[in-house]
Amino acid sequence: MDIFSAVIQGIIQGLTEFLPVSSSGHLAITQHIFGMQEDNLFFSVMLHIGTLAAVVGVYVKLIAGLLKEFGLMVKDIFTGKFKWSEMNPKRNMVVMIIIGLLPLFLLFIPIPGTDMKIKDLADLFAKSGFFIVVGLSLMTTSLLLFVGDRTNKKTTLRYKEKGILTEKGAGRRRYNVVDALTVGITQCFAALFPGVSRSGSTLAASQLRGINKQTALDYSFILGTPAIVAAALLEGKDALFPDDGKAVTIDYLPVMIGMIVAAVVGFFAIKLFKWLLKTDRMYIFILYTAVVGIIVTVISIIELTTGTNLFHPDQALVF
Repeated sequence: MDIFSAVIQGIIQGLTEFLPVSSSGHLAITQHIFGMQEDNLFFSVMLHIGTLAAVVGVYVKLIAGLLKEFGLMVKDIFTGKFKWSEMNPKRNMVVMIIIGLLPLFLLFIPIPGTDMKIKDLADLFAKSGFFIVVGLSLMTTSLLLFVGDRTNKKTTLRYKEKGILTEKGAGRRRYNVVDALTVGITQCFAALFPGVSRSGSTLAASQLRGINKQTALDYSFILGTPAIVAAALLEGKDALFPDDGKAVTIDYLPVMIGMIVAAVVGFFAIKLFKWLLKTDRMYIFILYTAVVGIIVTVISIIELTTGTNLFHPDQALVF
């Protein structure tokens, strides 16, 4: 891999990981158009670490506060002082993040009659023969963003009518168990389908539950942090210690550059997303994912009908 390719992929990863357009969907599109047959797994892991650094950079104070509160909560549990009804906002956030992560274990349930787990469906759907899944998933993202945005506008209108709208916006700022599980299950759904944006779908799920949109976005990004860490660890193991036992050759300079670019671009992508959400410009992402989803779906239908990869006729569709 050369440095130019590393920079381009770092930019794409940093943008699409946090903007509600689906990084996995755009990766599948890029691979389909350019005929990429294999991923550089180690490079993918390092890009994820770069995006993790971006989240930490934006939310360093909040993450530090939550980690501190987690320690205090553990202490209270062991000393018998923990009370569910008396949790402060940070402790509530800690507990709800833990609850929101529980549905991720569903991804490791074996699929009867196969040697696959539910999480393996994501790799299956990313293959060229399932390109239509990417298109339909992007349109699903557009629909979720639209419904979430409309729900938030209705919530804002109700708050205005009651005269309780503040500069922080409308909606609840504390999650309950149902909220957390709803968002957690939505995150699992997004993990399975390349094209369903994790940040966009979890944001929409929170808005549908009546959560304040900025609070919802913060929760979505913090909730995704442990998932990124887990994915990096699992993929890192596979990348450095492959099942075939072959030695791994790594060109570290492009890898490091790509990771740094992903971190920097990701940092500003989060800032941009927060600003666009605050200024009610979500229509940009609603329209973008709808248009790209329609284009990908049409291309896929043509390919499935003709049995030919339009971009690389010499390559068979892979199922």
